[in-house]
Amino acid sequence: MSADARLADLGVEMPPAPKPGGNYRPVIVVGDMAYVSGHGPLKPDKTMVTGRVGADLTEEQGYDAARLVGLGVLATLQNHFGTLDRIVRTVKVLGMVNAAPDFLNHPAVINGFSDLLAEVFGEDGVGARSAVGMGSLPGNIAVEVEAIFQITTDE
Repeated sequence: MSADARLADLGVEMPPAPKPGGNYRPVIVVGDMAYVSGHGPLKPDKTMVTGRVGADLTEEQGYDAARLVGLGVLATLQNHFGTLDRIVRTVKVLGMVNAAPDFLNHPAVINGFSDLLAEVFGEDGVGARSAVGMGSLPGNIAVEVEAIFQITTDE
């Protein structure tokens, strides 16, 4: 089953691809690699999930925010390539959690992103990953994720 079909089977509402909030590109392709800029947890109403996990948000709410980030990244890839079927595999993910100083379970939060990619791409959705806590993130967003994907070069 194709990644586009799997995404449709999940029945999730895809957000529009977020527009850059500065002087950068959402996706840069070099050879067979697509580098996706950091994305935040954009809700369907176009607001962001904000707050610090472990203080303002629970771990579960952080997980849900990371899943929203995943949907935004998928929307960006779909917008850029016209399909998710050009994605061969997830190579590397950097997940950043806006965390309270005593919150220590950053990987569990970023699993919201990683679990979504595994649902859409299967085993190829699971890549190398870092999950780190930050003292703050832009606009007080709860989670930010950037990722690298291997793509087919056939267009």
